[in-house]
Amino acid sequence: MSSEHSITENITLKDRIVALPEDSVLFRSDFPEYHSEFVGSTLSELTSSGVLYKIAQGIYVKPRKSRFGLVLPSVEKVVRAIAARDKAEVLPSGMTALNALGLSTQVPMNYTYLTTGSERTIKLANRKIMLKRGVPKNFCYKTPLIALLVQALKTLKQENIGNEELRIIRELISKEPDKDNLAGDVDMMPVWMKRIVKPMLNN
Repeated sequence: MSSEHSITENITLKDRIVALPEDSVLFRSDFPEYHSEFVGSTLSELTSSGVLYKIAQGIYVKPRKSRFGLVLPSVEKVVRAIAARDKAEVLPSGMTALNALGLSTQVPMNYTYLTTGSERTIKLANRKIMLKRGVPKNFCYKTPLIALLVQALKTLKQENIGNEELRIIRELISKEPDKDNLAGDVDMMPVWMKRIVKPMLNN
């Protein structure tokens, strides 16, 4: 590679990255038109200068800057970007699912997601994102609400469902716009969950 070509490449790639909006998630593999080592050295340089923040091997974010310091993209945004890159499905599970539906006000320090892609753990500032391989039946629901509700109730457990939890679930069901697929999805829920949710379809 000539030095002139290298300089032109460097300016082009740097300019592209610098022009990205704040909160962007990018991957080393986003730039296949450049040599891998060249991309790596450019990303490292921009990380050293504070333009980028490296969160895992080959994964970078362009943080927002506030008077309190760097503000990284949300966990959800990072997870969705990884899923899009890997052409995988992701689904919040555990406390992450409970929090997403408002069934818990506790903000988890560790975020767990089921994925059809590769398992991995990513550290995002003081938070940890864990992607765990999920079995196909977790992803068989047509409405995201029911897929998420199954994971949340699995964590909450039947004996911990009280009036407040029932109220929240009833409200979520009533606001679900995809009524056509909702009933079919409820029929596919585990039996004890189906007993709780099915009567809510008639309200």
